[in-house]
Amino acid sequence: MRGSLLVAGTTSDAGKSVLVAGLCRWLHRRGVDVAPFKAQNMSNNSVVCADGGEIGRAQALQAAACGLAPSVRFNPVLLKPGSDRSAQVVVRGVVDGTVSAASYRERKAALLEVVTATLADLRRDHDVVICEGAGSPAEINLRATDIANMGLARAADLPVIVVGDIDRGGVLAHLFGTLAVLEPADQALVAGWVVNKFRGDPALLAPGLDQLRDLTGRPTLGVLPWSPELWIDAEDSLGHVADGVVGRPAPPAGRDWLRVAVVRLPRVSNGTDVDALSSEPGVAVRWVTEPSRLADADLVVMPGSKTTVADLAWLRSTGLADAVAAHAREGKPVLGVCGGYQMLGRRIHDPHGVETTPGTVDGLGLLDLEVTFDVAKHLGTPAGVALGEPVTFYEIHHGRELRSGAAAPLVTLADGAPEGVDAGHVLGTHAHGLLENDALRRRLLARVAAAAGRDFAPAPDTSYAVVRAAQLDLLGDLVADHLDTAALEQLISGGAPPGLRVVRAG
Repeated sequence: MRGSLLVAGTTSDAGKSVLVAGLCRWLHRRGVDVAPFKAQNMSNNSVVCADGGEIGRAQALQAAACGLAPSVRFNPVLLKPGSDRSAQVVVRGVVDGTVSAASYRERKAALLEVVTATLADLRRDHDVVICEGAGSPAEINLRATDIANMGLARAADLPVIVVGDIDRGGVLAHLFGTLAVLEPADQALVAGWVVNKFRGDPALLAPGLDQLRDLTGRPTLGVLPWSPELWIDAEDSLGHVADGVVGRPAPPAGRDWLRVAVVRLPRVSNGTDVDALSSEPGVAVRWVTEPSRLADADLVVMPGSKTTVADLAWLRSTGLADAVAAHAREGKPVLGVCGGYQMLGRRIHDPHGVETTPGTVDGLGLLDLEVTFDVAKHLGTPAGVALGEPVTFYEIHHGRELRSGAAAPLVTLADGAPEGVDAGHVLGTHAHGLLENDALRRRLLARVAAAAGRDFAPAPDTSYAVVRAAQLDLLGDLVADHLDTAALEQLISGGAPPGLRVVRAG
């Protein structure tokens, strides 16, 4: 089998990322050489690849579904929002300025050449490439400069399937309307539908799907059921619902649960760092947005942030800053990661205005540490030792530590350099993915349990890699069991069938 397919969605968070991951896993398990591709992603959850650049974390997860290491080719354009009106642009893994919505439109023509050339390279190197759209192709106000949905499909002659989330309601109208607002040349590539997150009796939905086919001339290729066991990495911070529990933790081996509160910052970045904690039996990880939720926490985690200074101001305005400080004063563990680590220090210096107006702000003062923002972003995939255990991780940050205290390093790099701070009950690091190291995670949880006086012992055999692989296999099973895989194979190999009906909005 050789070919490509684009998965578009009726809305953001309709299920594009997980469907692409599921399709990739299904094909990979059948022995197909498959790769993922997302021309343009908007997310503050990113991963550093071995080739030195960063891509969206969803594409790294999709690469894992294919049995591949992350590569900048899988996500050539990444937008990292810094506010509602601006975003940092990462092209082929490297920062290439900051844009507003208006100025970004002016760059789209050149970026279309980048994404189509990158996709062509992938198609030469792999038998199948499964592409993911961005947002919705029905955003017709953006169609003229689109490089991720129908603009890409037209440029690369890709067949398109559209997924809709029935859990939101109105999915049949969403699917029909998405097609109806497209121009005829775009409609000619849209070949079918997938319904996501269905609960209940499929027989009740069937008449609606039959009518949708009568109205559009296109079949529904499958209905994916709601799966409570599925809690795969969210595409971006919108997936981390405020005050929501992460994962499906098994009961503890001992008498007590460990309770972890993760502060849900407005511009949280790489919030998926805490997913590994939720894979542990007896560890309840919850996102929190107000101070009372910290009252019974055994560990507070301050995650990364795309706008550290602004999120620090929000932390103070909500009372969470005082609550985190009170938690630490009681001798209870606090862990800061990247931007959250920077907030725990004494001061943050931004002499070049990397985030906002140049200046200095006070941190929470829980670590004897100062941080300065460099213009150049620090990217890396180093290795070292943390809490006595060998670890690997990745770094994506502008902040650089200026230490003045004598606290021990949390991580000692392979070259002997320190990374992060271990001040007893307050720990901080720039290292993303650190908690995915199983032995390190167990040592940290044992330390938290001892500080809390909990009857809790980390499971000796939990492997986050195995947990993640099981999630990917679940996605592959959902595709194999609930989609018309023969029709999908035909689309991938043969493209959109000719003569598809043009549907009018009126």
